[in-house]
Amino acid sequence: MNRKPISVMQLVPSLESGGVERGTLEVADELVRSGHRSIVVSAGGRLVERLLAGGSEHIISHIDRKSPLTLARIPKLRKLICEYRVDVLHVRSRIPAWIGWLAWKSLPKQQRPRFVTTVHGLYSVNRFSRIMTYGERVIAVSETIRNYVLENYPGVSPQSICLIPRGIDPQEFPYACSPSHEWLAKWNADHPSLSGKRLLTLAGRITRLKGHFDFLDLISALKSEGHQIHGLIVGDEDPRRKSYADAVRQSVRQLQLTDDITFLGHRSDIREIYAVSSIVLSLSTKPESFGRTTLEPLAMGVPVIGYDHGGVGEILRNVFPQGAVPLRDAGALREKASTFLQTDRVPVPEFDQFRLSDTLDQTISLYEQLTGRSSETSLHKAA
Repeated sequence: MNRKPISVMQLVPSLESGGVERGTLEVADELVRSGHRSIVVSAGGRLVERLLAGGSEHIISHIDRKSPLTLARIPKLRKLICEYRVDVLHVRSRIPAWIGWLAWKSLPKQQRPRFVTTVHGLYSVNRFSRIMTYGERVIAVSETIRNYVLENYPGVSPQSICLIPRGIDPQEFPYACSPSHEWLAKWNADHPSLSGKRLLTLAGRITRLKGHFDFLDLISALKSEGHQIHGLIVGDEDPRRKSYADAVRQSVRQLQLTDDITFLGHRSDIREIYAVSSIVLSLSTKPESFGRTTLEPLAMGVPVIGYDHGGVGEILRNVFPQGAVPLRDAGALREKASTFLQTDRVPVPEFDQFRLSDTLDQTISLYEQLTGRSSETSLHKAA
């Protein structure tokens, strides 16, 4: 069946790094592959080049600033929606969502595109966050998010919520993957002190959410038990929260772990780092909406130990329940990690859940059904 292409405009604060940005690019690439038009509006960033390489279009607009001046962007966005003949306006963050919704609402009803929101986070519950529930369809990226919306925003119709779990590409994170000889040679040359050590990895931007202090306490406790280990902290420092990163580094010194912790910063070779890790930790002290850095290593067969709450707990319960520990239970965390370190590597079974292909199929299907470009009569995963 020949289908008329759909023009989809996604609004995000920026395209630097992070799960929201990555999900935006994945959907953008799939739109192009499906013969549709993909437009992303953001303040720009390092991922713009990759977005353009996939065939999408990018428009720079500073819709990322929590300032009354950002409201001045509304007329321009309204004009862009009309010029690009947008069929679906998809917002993924609160400030862009407000700008997008106000621009959308100001259009005559017959000129409005379909309005879709994705709730990516467990935001504070208030009027500002409520905007993420204003979509004609509200995508929940996990059961955790779906429950959060229904519990905290009782005015939202359950029928408007589409559960579309995020996923990963098993080709990008293949099971039992081993790094190349070239990568290993460079890794060993760059980090000779890690030879003979079991590597424990914590991945994610250096923010309070990610549980860095719990990770350092764990490394200290395991070291005192005689384990030959080394901790890897992988991820950007948030320039807006430099004091937190400084506090983490100070804690490393206070715990006398200077020779036992390596800060790797942003890395494009996270797959290889997972592969050489004995355990990946997921220690977010606040519940996460999903938990990509839990799912990625598990897909590769690398064991993950994480706090049993939010999206991380949801993934572990479905895929690797033996990796779950109670929130902030230092004793249980230490005992679990110590037990895992007694073997070469705790086996992780292969699984078929949380596939990126399913995420993208369901998202494109939602766009097509909302615009009447599909023969399907029911929304995927509508709850």
